[in-house]
Amino acid sequence: MDLLKKHYEKIVLGGVLLVLMAGAAMLPMMISRERDDLNKAADEIINRPAKPLDPLDLSTNEVHIKQLKTGYGLDLSTTNKVFNPAQWQEAPDGHLTKMTTGRELGVDAVTVTKQTPLYLIITFDSVREGGTNYVIRVERQASSNVSLRRSKIYYVGPGGKNDVFILREVKGPAENPTELVLELNDSQEPVVVTKEKPYRREDGYMVDLKYEPEKRTWPDQRVDSKIKIGTETYKIVAIQKSEIVFSAESNQKKARILIAVAP
Repeated sequence: MDLLKKHYEKIVLGGVLLVLMAGAAMLPMMISRERDDLNKAADEIINRPAKPLDPLDLSTNEVHIKQLKTGYGLDLSTTNKVFNPAQWQEAPDGHLTKMTTGRELGVDAVTVTKQTPLYLIITFDSVREGGTNYVIRVERQASSNVSLRRSKIYYVGPGGKNDVFILREVKGPAENPTELVLELNDSQEPVVVTKEKPYRREDGYMVDLKYEPEKRTWPDQRVDSKIKIGTETYKIVAIQKSEIVFSAESNQKKARILIAVAP
């Protein structure tokens, strides 16, 4: 105990020195670890992946560039009424019509309200006694001859000819054939008719016409029909699926009217 009392201060000082030496020995490791942590934190901030920018919206610029390329057209001929006043035309009944397109009056203003196909129909009706003559009925709906538009009966045998067809072949028993093969005179086209299935060919059209400026209508008009608009008479010279052709009687000037109705 006396020894401890005599050397107490030395022992305490030695312990303190040991602690200081241990701390000094650990200090480089602590500094190194702290430096690594600081470098890691700095790297996360400095080298953070950059977020890509959104694509630039150039649509407005492209519209302006397109407008500059196309330019701007100033219409001084159709819609402008300062330099080109609207024209008004007096109809035969005295009322005025504003002319904006030039087709408000006259034959150009005619419209089609109905279109009906006209057919050539050939029907095998029956066999006459003896089995040598066959009863065939023909309708020529598009004919300019009114009498030919009605059903007309022909009696014809094998090889027989009339103004519409030639009977080229009889298939099956003569007294009860399954088919008759005909050749059309106008086209030399071979066609087949049976009792169950007649032959049909679209040969033209019939139309109903309307002229709104005069509130007039013309039903069932065909090729060669005539209509009168104002003081001019027009003849229908052709009716196609998509248009009608008129001819003015005074000067033979042609006018084409588009058909906008379904047949």
